[in-house]
Amino acid sequence: MAATVEELYRNYGILADAKEDLSKHKDAYQVILDGVKGGPKEKRLAAQFIPKFFSSFPELADAAINAQLDLCEDEDVSIRRQAIKELPRFAAGENLPRVADILTQLLQTDDSAEFSQVSTALISIFKIDAKGTLGGLFSQILQGEDIVRERAIKFLSTKLKTMPDDTMTKEVEDYIFTETKKVLEDVTGEEFVLLVRILSGLKSMQTVSGRQQLVELVVEQAFLEQVLNPTDADSVDRLLQCTRQALPLFSKNVHSTRFVTYFCEFVLPNLSLLTSPVAELDIQLEVCITCWQSWNHFCVLSLYTSFVFFFNEFMPLPPEEENGENAANEEPKLQFSYVECLLFSFHQLGKKLPDFLIDKISTEKLKDFKIRLQYFARGLQVYIRQLRVALQGKTGDTLKTDENKIKVVALKITNNINVLIKDLFHNPPSYKSTVTLSWKPVQKTEKRQSGEDIGATATTKKLPTNLPRRNARQIYNPPSGKYSASIGNFSYEQQGGFRGGRGRGFGGRGNRSRGRIY
Repeated sequence: MAATVEELYRNYGILADAKEDLSKHKDAYQVILDGVKGGPKEKRLAAQFIPKFFSSFPELADAAINAQLDLCEDEDVSIRRQAIKELPRFAAGENLPRVADILTQLLQTDDSAEFSQVSTALISIFKIDAKGTLGGLFSQILQGEDIVRERAIKFLSTKLKTMPDDTMTKEVEDYIFTETKKVLEDVTGEEFVLLVRILSGLKSMQTVSGRQQLVELVVEQAFLEQVLNPTDADSVDRLLQCTRQALPLFSKNVHSTRFVTYFCEFVLPNLSLLTSPVAELDIQLEVCITCWQSWNHFCVLSLYTSFVFFFNEFMPLPPEEENGENAANEEPKLQFSYVECLLFSFHQLGKKLPDFLIDKISTEKLKDFKIRLQYFARGLQVYIRQLRVALQGKTGDTLKTDENKIKVVALKITNNINVLIKDLFHNPPSYKSTVTLSWKPVQKTEKRQSGEDIGATATTKKLPTNLPRRNARQIYNPPSGKYSASIGNFSYEQQGGFRGGRGRGFGGRGNRSRGRIY
């Protein structure tokens, strides 16, 4: 039988006055538990009174938690919020993981205020017992419904970094690492990115050995032990996403050897066969950018074999009869975006190994290399002049039109290439210049420029080491002519990631409707 408001207040008074003799008034507490069967007023009182005396009646612990849980699922949102607010008071001893599990399930709410209440409650019990709370969170991540799993992972990715140092002990971080490895056995692409972000933020992962552990985790997800099928868009997508997550981890002590070797053996030789899950994406250029960013932390001279392939592919030799009848028929396609990546990577390798072009390359190959550079540079100068004329005098809103935005990017790319070529033409080659690559985001602090100034010189700012998010970029088709080409710019910000669902086989689990929270 449901208790009335008067009965609830009367029995509350009995318990409040009992002090040390609370255990003798089990019947009074049972009346309060029965308040969950009443109307809205009775339920709101029960939501406040049940947790207040919970610790004094261990034999009624299960009944009390279940009663509070009923209130957490009430149709009245104000009752739910009150019940959720009081849940941390049940989080003591062996009950804490259960409360954490319940709160994690409650993250599935679509009411913003209620969601905030759940998050606050989780944070409060996390500070009481971090490992116990994580146990409830990871239990739902591994076994819960898809919506709960998704929100639990996002909760960890945003809240862990706000926890105080005395809460995030080494034992707690080790537990997070161990449990996250279990989750990584069956993930979607978006989950993978968030989980790597969680691990990357741990103090224990800031050491060389910690970053190396993270790289090994990413290697496992990238399936580098398998030969890549270049026509399988999902496999290509997985490899790119994994490589992007590994890039910020590479350093002079944590090498990108596994990734670079894989790209050189299985990806770059099949560049023309690669397929993308995003129709408008220039997958070949995306792969080149991702691969060449990895090369910054790879110091093996055999890379020159791959460079030779790309020089032959994207930096043509002059036509045999450049001024003859065949010249027009042999007009080259100068793919500037690819060349920017190629020359920048080659320039970076030369900066680390300054005698590379002098001591490690034969005279014949070096001559071929310089002929290609010279021919490309000639066409480049014509193209830069065309772009500067097109942008001359344009400022402010005029530069913000789609056509002019593309021309600005094109000018930036071509000027970058020009700076790099000048360095390589020095005798001996120089590697002093620093360019800001076209796919790097524009710094907000940079002075606004006019169309005449943009790209006039290369910036000498130090490049950021973190992999940036790239804004949408477009393809610019310049005027036809002997040295004309297209400059490809693109956007690749895939949210789903490992397409096809969750799992190493991309199997995925079906969504289930919300059920009883236990």
